[in-house]
Amino acid sequence: MRNNIEKIFSAFIKFFAFIAISLLILILIFILKESIGLFNKVSFWNFVFGNEWQPLAFNPQVSIKPIIIATLYVSIIGVMIAVPIGVGFSVFISILVPEKISKVLKAFMNMLAAIPSVVYGFIGLFIIVKFFEVHFSFSTGESVFGAGILLAIMILPYIVSICNDTVCKIFKIYKIHSQSLGVSKWYMMNNLILPACKESIIASTILATGRAMGETMAVMMVIGNCPIMPTIFGRGETIPSLIALEMGSARIGSLHYHALFASGFILMLLLLIINAVFYGINRKINI
Repeated sequence: MRNNIEKIFSAFIKFFAFIAISLLILILIFILKESIGLFNKVSFWNFVFGNEWQPLAFNPQVSIKPIIIATLYVSIIGVMIAVPIGVGFSVFISILVPEKISKVLKAFMNMLAAIPSVVYGFIGLFIIVKFFEVHFSFSTGESVFGAGILLAIMILPYIVSICNDTVCKIFKIYKIHSQSLGVSKWYMMNNLILPACKESIIASTILATGRAMGETMAVMMVIGNCPIMPTIFGRGETIPSLIALEMGSARIGSLHYHALFASGFILMLLLLIINAVFYGINRKINI
């Protein structure tokens, strides 16, 4: 009886996994199909490496190099800020604080993950943007760096969640041996736990990067939404923000419409390339 239940459960899991993969493939095919309408008129090279985004001009120009760069800038800033803090916070709540306090901090971190993006956007608009305007004398506080800071706060719970589980498991393995040998917690963290957590750190970085590159609403509210060549402390526009802002006004079948789908296709290619790079790094670390 138990074997039959396990077989049925296994069949359900395989079925839903097949459905999920099929849906992903269908989405990719649909995006690629809608993108071809652009690439029949504009070369892939000019679309990716050109500087002008003027789809409604008399002579339309659709190139997204500044938008790609802004997307990468924001994501890299967010990940660079969030990963060290997330890993350190995971070690802190797993090893250095009492269990009761650890549970409270974990609950707080889980609550951060449940806050809607638009709420983060309002927080960024009224705190981060205003801070840059007042203390750095920016003409406007909307900037790539401000969007990166906001993204770092948003992706922090994902990093902490993945790293915390691994740190707890590894700490239980080494705790008794380290105490019996008189090894300090700091030595154990630096030389035993963190090296053993490298895979989970890479996994959390991949997840955080994907989350950062796909974020729309919060980033859109603080980055300034200008399709110009971005600077760290200047305005910019990310690919998700571009699609969210302009898809509603794009006429179906127009060059503008196909260019937005092509932008989404480029975003998916970027994510695949970044995941492949992290996978290669992970393999080299494990060799």
